Amino acid sequence: MEPTTQTPAAPPDQTQSQTKPLPATERDFHTRPSRTASPGFRIAIVIAVLVLLVVGFFVYRYVTSYESTDDAQVDGHINSISTRISGHVVKLNVLDNQYVEAGTVLVEIDPADYQVAADRAKADFDSAQASASAAGVDIPITSVNTSSQVSASEADVASARAGISAARQQFDAAKAQRDEAEANNVKAQNDLARYKQLVDKQEISQQQYDQAVAAAAANAAAVQAAHANADATQSQVTQAQQKLLQAEASWRSAQTGPKQIQIMRSKAASALADAQLKKANLDQAQLNLQYTKIVAPVSGVVSDRTVEVGQNVSPGQELLKIIPLNDVWITANYKETQLREMKVGQRVTIEVDANGRSYNGKLDSVAGASGARFSLLPPENATGNYVKVVQRIPVKIVLDPDQNKDQSLRPGMSVDPKVWIRQ
Repeated sequence: MEPTTQTPAAPPDQTQSQTKPLPATERDFHTRPSRTASPGFRIAIVIAVLVLLVVGFFVYRYVTSYESTDDAQVDGHINSISTRISGHVVKLNVLDNQYVEAGTVLVEIDPADYQVAADRAKADFDSAQASASAAGVDIPITSVNTSSQVSASEADVASARAGISAARQQFDAAKAQRDEAEANNVKAQNDLARYKQLVDKQEISQQQYDQAVAAAAANAAAVQAAHANADATQSQVTQAQQKLLQAEASWRSAQTGPKQIQIMRSKAASALADAQLKKANLDQAQLNLQYTKIVAPVSGVVSDRTVEVGQNVSPGQELLKIIPLNDVWITANYKETQLREMKVGQRVTIEVDANGRSYNGKLDSVAGASGARFSLLPPENATGNYVKVVQRIPVKIVLDPDQNKDQSLRPGMSVDPKVWIRQ
């Protein structure tokens, strides 16, 4: 055996004298104390676990405090602008993507034909209005005249009847006078015959006989006069009866006056109705003239313009669209399983992909059916093999009033909304 050579130990210095000597054998190495068995290490482990639990709790609480989806977009009104009349486009006042205020004239249609129609309708209305006025003026005049004629005819009838009564009385008196004259004449003629016999016998004087002759002649004349008077009074009765007939005819003619007034009133009403019809035609013509200028109903951005100068348009034809940027909202399609704790009025945070900005809003409402129900071909689960698919329900989210003041949001932009179900 070769002799073992020992290396001389280095001289001890001050540093080595302050540290423990390294174990010289494997037994000494295993007997060294472990760091994991030290109390400080165990406390550090416990603290680390507690910190992880606290962090995990807050992370879990944060993750479960909201519901989010990437199936969401900005939504808004799309106002389709169309024409009410047909015509030739002579002027286009807007360009694509131009912002316009409400009331701005967008498109102008040639107004010449509609101006002529309005002038014609104005002339027709003026003529009809004049006719109606004239018809209305004649009514009170005719009414007064008719009333006067009725009163006068009634008075004439009464007067004619009184005249007949007076004429008949006069006729009766004349007949009595005629009868009296005839009686007197008979007596006078008889006296004359007796006086004739006496004078022939000269029993009376000639003078007495002459008186009898004169009396007989006078009575004969009186009879003739009485007959003439009776005939005259009879004629007066006939004339009075004729006057009564005329008065009654005038009265019947006057009685038609109220009916004539009704006819005139009907004509006046017809003239007034015709004037109103002409007024309606005038209003329609003036409206058509106004429709030659198509104005913006709302403020917004012009989009999808299809009209050009020189184009012939027809009623109902779409010319362009206006997108009002001050009235937008968010339509988010959440899974039906996410709606369990979502309620109207909950606070929402919206992240917009286009500008990277964050907006605040609130949950406004939930749609009445799933999005699949509103599709062109809704699913029919009663046929074929049924596979359960989680449905998505549209949810409307409105922005706070102070949001989107710069009107940078556009319908169709993708957003990521977070509905905070726990505050």
